[in-house]
Amino acid sequence: MVAQVVPASRGAGTTGDTGAVTVEAALGICALVAVFALILTGMGALIGQLHCTDAAVEAARLVARGDRPRAEEAVGRIAPGGASLSVLVEGDQVSTEVSAPLPGGLLPGRWLHARAVAVLEPGSEGEVTR
Repeated sequence: MVAQVVPASRGAGTTGDTGAVTVEAALGICALVAVFALILTGMGALIGQLHCTDAAVEAARLVARGDRPRAEEAVGRIAPGGASLSVLVEGDQVSTEVSAPLPGGLLPGRWLHARAVAVLEPGSEGEVTR
């Protein structure tokens, strides 16, 4: 006696969920990419904020010494691109604020701000500038 093997027809014994794993994998990969993009944006914002803070401190120190042009130059070097410097001298106190757009451009309209304060050094002249 010879046993005869008959192939099963396509679809026999399936429940209609063909390709479900592929869709779940695609959605999982999309979610991972989105989370990775958010992490990168957050890291860029953190690094940009640290650069703004460093630039504001350096600018306050330079303005307190009476070297405003070098303060502008330092902000241009240290802070993220498009940063602006605002200086306010009141009495013997110098306040600086550095503002820059959020790096990466993923969140348009969001700005980074950092402030620093220093005391004018003897012999330096301060002028109120906005």
